[in-house]
Amino acid sequence: MKEYQVVLIDKNGINEDEILDSSLWENANCLADFSSPWKNDPISKIEFRALWDFENLYFNFRVFDTDIYIDQKDNSIDSIGNSDRVELFFRANDALDPYYCLEIDTSARVMDFKAQPDKNFDFNWDWPKEDLKLSVSKDKVSFTVGGKISIASLNELNLIHDNTIETGVYRAKFSKAENQNYEPTWITWVDPNTETPNFHIASSFGKFVLEGSKVLRG
Repeated sequence: MKEYQVVLIDKNGINEDEILDSSLWENANCLADFSSPWKNDPISKIEFRALWDFENLYFNFRVFDTDIYIDQKDNSIDSIGNSDRVELFFRANDALDPYYCLEIDTSARVMDFKAQPDKNFDFNWDWPKEDLKLSVSKDKVSFTVGGKISIASLNELNLIHDNTIETGVYRAKFSKAENQNYEPTWITWVDPNTETPNFHIASSFGKFVLEGSKVLRG
């Protein structure tokens, strides 16, 4: 299973604006080995970084793509699901019973839901708002989606085991097809080895290892 080392930083009350500050991420490990196993077309570069400080898990996606598609018909789940976005899935166990999903578009709309095997989704479930903060930005070459998730909420959901969080890291990229409809390209950190795109499967997850000596949950 792939592993990503999440660097421990001093607790200093990082706010939402600082989540997008590039200097914050200088000490974080850069995860960039993304692929779309089901297509041969090249994909835009993605840099993912994470940090933590015993109170929060901080994350930052920088995607080197300025051709962004957002379905703006409303703010529904369907609209977010038809938009360019980044995704984090967290599982309590390798049976995926349950796992929790955060799908965030470039306008900071979030589709958060609880899931169980065979794509059994509970869209009535929400990540507690006080435990999830998001920020987005764009520049001439990229867009950035950052956020922080409280360690308390991750523990409450039984997602931390021996300083490890089993996590999927993904991107959905929408492009206009010849029929003028927007079609997705599915991009993942871990190749799930499936014939067709599927992130909702145990083999698409890796491990986030929280650096530091304090055991949070064993």
